Amino acid sequence: MKTISYIIQKEFRQIFRNKGMLPIIFVLPLLQLIILSNAATFDIENIKFSYVDHDRSSTSRALIENFEGSPYFDVLHSFPSHSLAYEAMEKGKTDVILEIPSNFHTRLIREQEAGVGVYINAIDGSKAGVESVYINKIISNFNRNISTTTAGFNQLQNKPLEVLNVPSFWYNNTLNYKIFMVPGILVLLVTMLTLFLSGMNIVREKEIGTLEQINVTPIKKYQFIIGKLFPFWALGLLIMTIGLLISRIIFAVPIVGSIPLIYLFTSVYLLVVLGMGLLISNYTDTQQQAMFIAWFFVVIFILMSGLFTPIESMPDWAQKITILNPIRYFVEIIRMVMLKGSGFKDILPQLSIISGYALVMNALAVWSYKKTN
Repeated sequence: MKTISYIIQKEFRQIFRNKGMLPIIFVLPLLQLIILSNAATFDIENIKFSYVDHDRSSTSRALIENFEGSPYFDVLHSFPSHSLAYEAMEKGKTDVILEIPSNFHTRLIREQEAGVGVYINAIDGSKAGVESVYINKIISNFNRNISTTTAGFNQLQNKPLEVLNVPSFWYNNTLNYKIFMVPGILVLLVTMLTLFLSGMNIVREKEIGTLEQINVTPIKKYQFIIGKLFPFWALGLLIMTIGLLISRIIFAVPIVGSIPLIYLFTSVYLLVVLGMGLLISNYTDTQQQAMFIAWFFVVIFILMSGLFTPIESMPDWAQKITILNPIRYFVEIIRMVMLKGSGFKDILPQLSIISGYALVMNALAVWSYKKTN
């Protein structure tokens, strides 16, 4: 036990002696958490909106005013013709074009229906889909209001029955995207920090030649590995602590569930990441190689973790692959505990999987580490 404590002390001194590494460990992750949480949004706002009004009636003007009053649309231009509006969309000056035909008001009064043309820049398909939902909602509200106006007071008695939909939003009643994103980004930062540092640490020992000196000492393999990885396990918990404070103080993310439960899962999860870092370092000879290999796996894990896109929306083959993704389980758990208040029984399946993952990963890492390097 004394041998392990001496190695741990040596590692902490080595970490804090490196002045260039300290900002990377403590400052950059916190800046990334603050910046990414404000930048990574699912809300589509400031949509560049233009229109072509061939009708120029009070009804067409009322429809345009509905878009002007929306917080999502920024009404920029009124074009006299469709060709000029199309040219503006080609140049990227507008995202949505609303074209109102010349007989819009007349058809609406006589036939109780009229069509308008809506042209959406759909290079970004997901953004175009959200914009289409916004437009349909505004036009539906306009239809409801204009129907009531044109029907006349004497026809209100024959108005058909309506079923009112009153939604109740659980766990995020303000629909604030930051409440959804901040816990996931915190998982991302903890993962990247511990994986990169643990992966490059032993490789650095190889590069400067100190690993050979350690290998000829009577230090046992398990003592060396525990002493090497424990400081980064502690740093991961420290980063998690600071991240939880920032998410609560700056972003007002609720922590409904048990904080010790978050730390329990984080402790086991960090063993998976550290084992992965040790496994990478055993098969690389330079820090650059370790960084590239770690980054390769992290990118795949992030994109298939459900952090930015729902796993349920992925193809079946991709959903099956995510079973092997440890980040997926951490993202699920931290959102469940922080936002839903889930208890130990609720997270037991994910905790069991991560525990098995940690056992297998560290067994492979220890087995692949040769003291006779």
